[in-house]
Amino acid sequence: MATDTQGNKAQRLAFWGIPLAVLVLGLKMLAWWLTGSVALLSDGLESIVNVVAAIVAFVVIGYAAKPADAGHPFGHYKAEYLSAVIEGVLIVVAALLIVWEAVPAILEPRLMEAPVIGLGINVLAGIVNALWAYTLIRAGRALRSPALAADGHHILSDVVTSIGVLIGLVLAIATGYAVLDPLLAVLVAFNILYQGWKVISRSVDGLMDKAVPAEEEDAIKQAIAANATGSLGVHDLKTREAGSAIFVDFHMVVPAAMPVGDAHDICDRLEDAIREVNPGAKIAIHVEPESEKAHGIRVKVIEGMKR
Repeated sequence: MATDTQGNKAQRLAFWGIPLAVLVLGLKMLAWWLTGSVALLSDGLESIVNVVAAIVAFVVIGYAAKPADAGHPFGHYKAEYLSAVIEGVLIVVAALLIVWEAVPAILEPRLMEAPVIGLGINVLAGIVNALWAYTLIRAGRALRSPALAADGHHILSDVVTSIGVLIGLVLAIATGYAVLDPLLAVLVAFNILYQGWKVISRSVDGLMDKAVPAEEEDAIKQAIAANATGSLGVHDLKTREAGSAIFVDFHMVVPAAMPVGDAHDICDRLEDAIREVNPGAKIAIHVEPESEKAHGIRVKVIEGMKR
């Protein structure tokens, strides 16, 4: 139930990202139209990516929240990584478009028109973006949503870009060097390429079943160590992230004569303890009688977790 609630909340946030992205795009393109600045055009082109990414995130997060079925018994969580990969590719496309526009302007630079109004509108767009990026990044971490987190980090890079554009254009106006405008657009393009690479690399990690962060795995180990009383030890602990879900898998060794019901009670206790530190975790515990393992898996394994 908790996971369903998280999925619904993530989808609501993704939905509101669409009109906000359209609003910011409109403001930035208005700023470009008033000034003719190539740097402001580059900022606006990146916002087109934000609109497409917001739509993709909304669709994909809704799909990822679908319950497991016969064709996808482990759920649809990894669909969120597809959204992040698509966003990374779109970022690269935006960077190439910016370079396409900037190179001719470097050869024939010209000063902006109505710079004060244009820059003021761009600042307003940057403030909206900054507030929304902060919201998405916090929600992405809390809800374990790669799509929301990727969108938030990309929008945050857009904010940094806007600040750089603003500073550069003020310098261009103050010095009269119009060529600073298209040169700044090229720098924006390189920054966008870097951000796109980061988004794609994080998504690939998720698709490759990357383990949970070290601090989270330590918390899981501590929960197991404190609640494995009655077993002889645990081993082969494995964790992985899949979108908003965490999967925990390990083997638990019990005395060969232990009744199944007693072993089941220990498993229930361990599952409850793990979900206290990771709500909604998907847990698989393989119970083994002592005779299946000859050495090195008794209580000392649990003691190692405590350390």
